Amino acid sequence: MNERRRQVLSALVEEYIRSAHPVGSRALVERYRLGYSPATVRNELSILEETGYVYQPHVSAGRVPTDSGYRSFVDDFLAVDSASPPTETQSREALLHRAELDELMREASSLLTRLTSCMAVVLAPELSLARIRRIDLVSLAARRALFVLITETGQVVNRTIELSEDTSPERLAEVERALNAAFTDKRSADIRPIQEAMTAEEVADALIARVVDEILDSLAEADHDRFYHGGIPALLAQPEFADAGHVLPLMQAMEDGIGMLEALSDFLAENRVSVRIGSENRRADLDNVSIVATHYGVSAADGVVGVIGPTRMDYPKVITAVRAVADGLNEALR
Repeated sequence: MNERRRQVLSALVEEYIRSAHPVGSRALVERYRLGYSPATVRNELSILEETGYVYQPHVSAGRVPTDSGYRSFVDDFLAVDSASPPTETQSREALLHRAELDELMREASSLLTRLTSCMAVVLAPELSLARIRRIDLVSLAARRALFVLITETGQVVNRTIELSEDTSPERLAEVERALNAAFTDKRSADIRPIQEAMTAEEVADALIARVVDEILDSLAEADHDRFYHGGIPALLAQPEFADAGHVLPLMQAMEDGIGMLEALSDFLAENRVSVRIGSENRRADLDNVSIVATHYGVSAADGVVGVIGPTRMDYPKVITAVRAVADGLNEALR
């Protein structure tokens, strides 16, 4: 694509993002001062249509970007952009003082919605990859105890355990010390192999075995509940979603927690903010939206933060916001 054609496409995408209406050559010449005549711009638009970057919804209408047109626009922006300091500062201040990971995830989701007017999605770090900071055992009654596991990323897992016999607080304290000695600074995925390598005396301890089983069950359960989202009303206020045919597939996708975990996990391998536009998404029910997301995290315990919006989203604004919130999450987790 030559430079003139690139300028025309960029102006068309920006105008369509702003207006949500098909864009004509005269509007581009008048509003974007391209320095070309309307006839030259019309010719460039015709070539862009032939090559699949724009389309004309009606014979008498202007042009609208295709997924390929948005992709060219986004790639050009990603090649030169940088996050704006005001957005970085706002994100850092909003996220730094959240005491628990659940609260941090919800605040990140809320902040992204406020910054972008899109639906925010956050995938918390996978518990099985996080290192264990501490395990606490608290006596609730003679045959009932509470275990609390805290990871390096601030995730908290807890569960009440029903015991088979009366157990004193002192006995629980013994087990707590043994568990911390064995598992502190280890990844939760290593718990079972470490348990299998314990001495015969430790393995024979029914209480230790009971607590370890409960820990493993609760970690597996928590890893299926890592998907946070917010801002659906902001998304549905966009003109694209006045059509129920566009809304229903998206709502069904949001209900499929496991499917969304898989879709967002694609972004874990990306080293920068990435954009999936319309048909580039692996799920057919996300064909009418774009996802802008990136990974964040400490050590090997990474999560994903991003937004879902119409393909007509303000990509420069959204990309900057996603990067800033990811940086804020990294700082908060450290």
